[in-house]
Amino acid sequence: MVTAEENAAQDFANLVAAHRPQIFRFLLASTRDADLAETLTQECFLKAHRHWAGFRGESSALTWLMRIAINLQKDHWRSRRLQFWRQATTNSVDLDEASQWLPSGETSQEDRLLAQERVAQVWSVVKGLSERQRTVFLLRFVEEMELSEIAATTGLSEGTIKAHLSRAVARVRGELGGKR
Repeated sequence: MVTAEENAAQDFANLVAAHRPQIFRFLLASTRDADLAETLTQECFLKAHRHWAGFRGESSALTWLMRIAINLQKDHWRSRRLQFWRQATTNSVDLDEASQWLPSGETSQEDRLLAQERVAQVWSVVKGLSERQRTVFLLRFVEEMELSEIAATTGLSEGTIKAHLSRAVARVRGELGGKR
């Protein structure tokens, strides 16, 4: 006979298996550091496990996990601001890897280099966005979440999400010379 404790452990293992890749991708996109993203992902699931008994399913499990991940990301960036002297290459983009993120049929070396430069420019602008704008931008364009999902995840209204997203897109376009 399976105990309630074993049942809860299996439920949590299923939750991790189902949502870990998405949480990791979000954190990787926001930190651009695989080691840090892995650490924050593990922290996210550790916090979720500690509070698993209190999760009642009022919201989707992914929304609950994304909220934890966003809070961990915010905490990380706050502590980094306090330790300004440690700012180094953790926010850099691997340009070789970034060129593969772009859906492109172009194969010439020149085209790949241009694509790498464009991705680096976009990440540079995204890095300068406000915390909310950056979070909304990443959830929409990296995680491809719908506005309603972003609103549920962040606790902001859809109107606020639209405003932050609009400002973020306008700033990215503006700083990239209005090109798409």
